[in-house]
Amino acid sequence: MSRAATYGSGWVLAAAVLWGTTGTAAALAPEVGSLAVGAASMGLGGLLQAAAALRVLRTHRAGLVAQWRTLALAAAAVAVYPLAFYSSMRLAGVAVGTVVSIGSAPVAAALIERVVDRQPLSRRWVLGAAFAVLGVLALAVARTGEAAPAAGASGKHPVLGIALGLLAGLTYALYSWGAARMMRRGLPARPVMGATFGLGGVLLMPVLLLTGAPIVESGRNLAIVAYLAVVPMFVGYVLFGRGLAVVSASTATTLSLLEPAVAAVIAVVVLHDGLPALGWVGMGILLASLVLLTGDSRRQSPDKASTLRPVPARAAEPVP
Repeated sequence: MSRAATYGSGWVLAAAVLWGTTGTAAALAPEVGSLAVGAASMGLGGLLQAAAALRVLRTHRAGLVAQWRTLALAAAAVAVYPLAFYSSMRLAGVAVGTVVSIGSAPVAAALIERVVDRQPLSRRWVLGAAFAVLGVLALAVARTGEAAPAAGASGKHPVLGIALGLLAGLTYALYSWGAARMMRRGLPARPVMGATFGLGGVLLMPVLLLTGAPIVESGRNLAIVAYLAVVPMFVGYVLFGRGLAVVSASTATTLSLLEPAVAAVIAVVVLHDGLPALGWVGMGILLASLVLLTGDSRRQSPDKASTLRPVPARAAEPVP
């Protein structure tokens, strides 16, 4: 594995650590509904990314316009993901919704790369991904009987909840793939992530306006939502974008399976939420899978070598 790919894997893992704090943070603001949390964190975080990248967005606007189809698809996926994810937890239960959403994303990303980009998958990646999903499943099963149900997370509609979890995994994979594709075609990470998450944030604003009243009812709720928007979503996705510039979407989404392990540890330390032996076993399996994945010896495709080349202003975007 090249040094750049190693650094890229590190950026993705750092992002996953930040994302792992979201569950505990949201639990500290039970008055705020799940849709409001999702729309506020991803929406406001996305707008912050766009604001921080405003100068480079202007510089690379021609390249972004040239790839508008991929950009539109990725932005729509950014908007749908948090709504599907939090609704999945509400309908199928927190453990089932989380494992279906996060666990299905690497498979979806790999299938997208295989079908659209003709990207081969190494045996090491397949083995690492399988162990990662197994570790997440063990962690979810261990926590099912331990965690108290969150507000609205009754699990009374598991089939619909699982379907929404699969949609969340697909949209996570889609925006990861779309962002990585634009970078491979010559755009730097900052304008790609700024445009993708900025547009996604705009699409989420109507949802926030309809559901976000409890956020401003107390300073505590406002502070927690501000943290979610700035740290896990803004900083986390800046790091994720750096990683996507040098590793494939399938690898990035699989490395991000570190998130539920981090969330479990934080819940134990901060919320004093016990974790049974099976949970620690699952965490060990998951961490072992990450060692396999960060050592994946797959070489970058020729397209990835073009990441730093400017996109011609009038280049036509192939239909995804």
